[in-house]
Amino acid sequence: MIRILVVLLIPCVICQEQNKNRFSLDQGELEGHFEGNKKLENIMEEVYLWKQIGYDGIQSLRFDAITFPSNDSKMSLDFVPYNNVPMGVDHFEGRLFITMPRRRTGIPSTLNYIDMNLNSRNRSPLLKPFPDIMATSLPTDLRADPNKIISVYRTRTDECKRLWFVDTGLLEYPDNAMQIQPPSIWIMNPKNGNVIRRFEFPANIEQRGNGVASITVDVNPRNCNEAFAYIPDLFFNRIYVYSFKDNRMWSFYHNYFRMDPFEGDLNIAGHQFQWDDGIFSITLGPRRRDTFRDVYFHPMISTNEFVVSSEVLQNEENSNRQWHGSDFHLLGNRGPGTQSAMHQFDLTTGVLFFSEIGRNAIGCMNSDRPINKENHAIVAQDNDRMIYPSDLKVDVDGTLWVFTNTMPRFIYSQLNTSEYNFRIWKANSRDIIRGTICSN
Repeated sequence: MIRILVVLLIPCVICQEQNKNRFSLDQGELEGHFEGNKKLENIMEEVYLWKQIGYDGIQSLRFDAITFPSNDSKMSLDFVPYNNVPMGVDHFEGRLFITMPRRRTGIPSTLNYIDMNLNSRNRSPLLKPFPDIMATSLPTDLRADPNKIISVYRTRTDECKRLWFVDTGLLEYPDNAMQIQPPSIWIMNPKNGNVIRRFEFPANIEQRGNGVASITVDVNPRNCNEAFAYIPDLFFNRIYVYSFKDNRMWSFYHNYFRMDPFEGDLNIAGHQFQWDDGIFSITLGPRRRDTFRDVYFHPMISTNEFVVSSEVLQNEENSNRQWHGSDFHLLGNRGPGTQSAMHQFDLTTGVLFFSEIGRNAIGCMNSDRPINKENHAIVAQDNDRMIYPSDLKVDVDGTLWVFTNTMPRFIYSQLNTSEYNFRIWKANSRDIIRGTICSN
């Protein structure tokens, strides 16, 4: 009996040692394959940077908790500057939309913008609530209100010049999370803030906003009514599909939406931890002759890239199938340490860009080549100034925009408010891949 116990215990000890070594192995992979000895300043422009976030009209001489009285009983303007950690960036005609999901108390506005024309010299501009503070502030009674935007992670402007986002409806306060109202899709005019449509998630789809952190819009600009939104749910491992024309939503499930348990160990900014985020990012390839396109997706905690045709997703009947055959398939593995939050297919170059959270880097792959470690490159990386690239987009002009927000340090230790913690970067998508394997 003793001999049997010894045999059983040995593998457990080995597993523990392997788990301990995973962090050091991942750390060794962190630098990746950064082609050339280029300085970051020669690769990406640091557009804006903040030590802490401030808002236009909500100012303080000291960075602690402040409550601003309001004449409107439906509006709360509690402001704790330290708790304001921005997440998303989206460029539209000289405006940058900046999101502030409510993961802590004291966030006065969850959706904001910067007018770049008015802030060409100010490197740390104040944010302006969008469309206004009445819409983006919390109701004081914390009751459901369809005119209120509760919490937004990331936005997306489409080819028809509309601003889309998901309001999670959720306050993610530690030990006191509150689902104020069901998650909803908002579609707005990005110039004046007029609401084009608000669609609340149906009860048979999902009523909790735990995992809806991004949205991707598939539209032909010649027919703006024929639009679909694809929304990944990293918590419930789903893709929600919304038809603008039919004003309906349906849901897909597949095992490929789940996290990879062998890729959950992360080492970022000196903090070692495990995450389990499932499907996180969706991006679209070029439109084919049949009008459909490839839909690329991946879980955050994975190094694999998957694809499905938009033809499959846009057919509601397919969502009821018990088995999807080979409609969803694996494209390949990007290589060790390439866990990615957001990614974007750049139609001007045919290159996929990745925000690589474990490497504090931007990675790339050319879609004309197989998805594998050998065809992957890092185009920008900095372990001090690019900690946690939380969002990444390529605009209609071929400009790559990246937001870095030092979030693991905020979660697991403490931000240094005398240093710059949040940054917006940009680069020309053709220039940034020049000389790498991603270039044609």
